[in-house]
Amino acid sequence: MTSRFLRKTTGKLLLLGAVSLAFLAPAHAAPLPTLEEVKSKSEQKSDVAPSPNDPLHMVVSLDEQKLSVYRGANLVEVTPISSGKKGHSTPTGVFSILEKRKRHFSNLYDNAPMPYMQRLTWSGIALHEGRLPGYPASQGCVRLPREFAKNLYSQTSRGHHVVVTKELVKPTQVRHRGLIQPGDYRTTVASLSESESVQQPLRGALDDSSTANAAAQLQIPENPHFDKPLRMIVTLDSKHQHARTLQKLLNEMGYNAGPVDGVIGRKTRAAMRLYQEEADLPISDELTPAFLNHLYSEVGYENVPNATIRVRRKFRDIYQAPVFVKDPEADIGTHVFTALDFEQGDLSVDWIALPAEGDRGGRPEKVLDRLVMPKDVRERLSKMLTPGSSLIITDRSYARNTGLGTDFVVVTR
Repeated sequence: MTSRFLRKTTGKLLLLGAVSLAFLAPAHAAPLPTLEEVKSKSEQKSDVAPSPNDPLHMVVSLDEQKLSVYRGANLVEVTPISSGKKGHSTPTGVFSILEKRKRHFSNLYDNAPMPYMQRLTWSGIALHEGRLPGYPASQGCVRLPREFAKNLYSQTSRGHHVVVTKELVKPTQVRHRGLIQPGDYRTTVASLSESESVQQPLRGALDDSSTANAAAQLQIPENPHFDKPLRMIVTLDSKHQHARTLQKLLNEMGYNAGPVDGVIGRKTRAAMRLYQEEADLPISDELTPAFLNHLYSEVGYENVPNATIRVRRKFRDIYQAPVFVKDPEADIGTHVFTALDFEQGDLSVDWIALPAEGDRGGRPEKVLDRLVMPKDVRERLSKMLTPGSSLIITDRSYARNTGLGTDFVVVTR
């Protein structure tokens, strides 16, 4: 099967990382971990069986001044870093690699060299080779030892997640009903369906086994996007977004609520009144609970949506839908869930969870308990799900740093 994720061996990465640490750490850099400590941490095993196709992702701890590389939930390598100094602190949050250049020079700081640059934001934050004095000393980037930066560069691709936190956090395996499972990608081929094969048998000298094989080949097409992970995010709706969702729904139901602009104007109010009259509801220009509950229940929602799930593929929006989050006033934090490897036709997949804000919002499973997704939305996402897809659930905004040419970027500080 074609490789979907980079497959360099762990042994090679450990060896190169160890060599870089041996000669790059100066004698006075006491805070940096020793070679033995790094090797010890790199050899720690998780409960998840390793797979060479599990997604690669990086976790940067500013407090610990180290970067950890994981394949799925398995720790592959740890390296010391140097992050942003006072006044130029490295932002924390959920990022992804946007651009890669072996030779790059800063356009902000005197054309400073940034070898093996892997860009995290278009405002100038990146991973790159640099000097490690043993403390935060950069202008905001994450400096890496030379050999480590070179080898990591060869392992990654655009879109790989990089999570930057203050304290040290680790991914854990999680199974939960709130996480999407892969759906059956098969399609029904009418000419080979059971009903038509009885009424209109196939012509020609095809025996039963040939017919069955042909049906199987036609019913399980290759997913053309199977090697392209989805990037999904759930965020709470603002009043503006809530109004947009209402307008879109009324328009789809034929009530002509006007442009989907988030402004409850004359056309939207007229559409609301018309719906209320036909549903025998009290007439009001306000978004009353009775009106909203009736409207959304009519289209299959058990709860009035208060959040939105958005989906990107290859840095482009491809889908969004209303969802519901219980207790929206309570902290959610920022949690990143990533699907591990699976094959086409599989109907289950394990996920890993990474709390990007530590304990804020509680355990990842508790956050998933609060997410309610309509059946049709879940089914559609199941058919779209691919290995390495990720889901961010957060009560922070993604809008400021997310645009064309990015995944969903959530800055937590």
